[in-house]
Amino acid sequence: MDVYLLILGDHLPDPNSGRVVSEAERLRAIVEQAVVAEEAGFTGVAIGEHHFTKYIVSAPELLLATIAERTTTLRLSTGVTLLAHHDPVRVAEELAMLDVLSGGRAEMIVARGVSQRTDLAFGVRDDLRERFDENLRLLLRLLADPHVTWTGRFRSPLVDVTTTPRPLQRPRPPVWIGSGSAVSADLAVELGLPLMLPSTLRDPSTHRAVVERYRTAMDGRGRVALPSHVFVAPTASEARGTWRPHLEAYARFADPWRGDGDADVAALMDGAAVCGDPVEVTDRLNHLGELLGLDAQLVMVDIGGLPHSAVLDTIRLFGAEVLPNLKP
Repeated sequence: MDVYLLILGDHLPDPNSGRVVSEAERLRAIVEQAVVAEEAGFTGVAIGEHHFTKYIVSAPELLLATIAERTTTLRLSTGVTLLAHHDPVRVAEELAMLDVLSGGRAEMIVARGVSQRTDLAFGVRDDLRERFDENLRLLLRLLADPHVTWTGRFRSPLVDVTTTPRPLQRPRPPVWIGSGSAVSADLAVELGLPLMLPSTLRDPSTHRAVVERYRTAMDGRGRVALPSHVFVAPTASEARGTWRPHLEAYARFADPWRGDGDADVAALMDGAAVCGDPVEVTDRLNHLGELLGLDAQLVMVDIGGLPHSAVLDTIRLFGAEVLPNLKP
């Protein structure tokens, strides 16, 4: 089982102390978490892209390049790249640059994005899905083919274009489609791409129909991954006591339509979020792996103003006592 550390970079206050670290401290902490994740045995790190919000990572490729210089084996992925909002030529160049700098460790998860504010700021109107589809097809061509001629709806034509540098991985670095919709799953099948399910605080079993659709159409090929909010401590009571206020603060920020109160947080910890001692966390992640036939899992620890030291402790404990016991 491949296991990635997922970091979206919310910049929320610690609900216990009210302290908010600086943006610089927050970003440096993300780099340090990735370094510790490699030491703990994680397969890779995935860093998300957001704009105009309390998620402060707007250029994950820059953080990944910094992490590349401090690691040697860690896979380096965006998580996700909002592909409909970017020129696929620039995306191809940036991913290839990261691949070369890291010695062939770059990956990318692409998605449409759903923020109206971001859409308007980037000049995207009602054609988000069409832009995503076209940009993805061009991106794959640019990464794999050194001579691309292209005509599409949303950018100027290309005539025998070679983006540089060329990626080290052949035929190209891995590109995942990030979505839980049937439409995106069908596109992943058409293009032969792995499927990354969405990072949500909702019941993972809701993804079963899409996964079955994808697996059936891929006829045994393809890969599926699931992100989960995870926290582990030496005892279950310590884990729940430490993480509860941070999970509640993050849930209210990320999913404001959720209910409030202890019952809702308890339901999260026993449902979409995974929290407990190493045995409990291992068992629940193995259950998710079996439920959805997962090839990879993304573990999201750093949420809701959780102190950096607590994040690092969890990463280390996860690597020591959970990773060795996850089923392949």
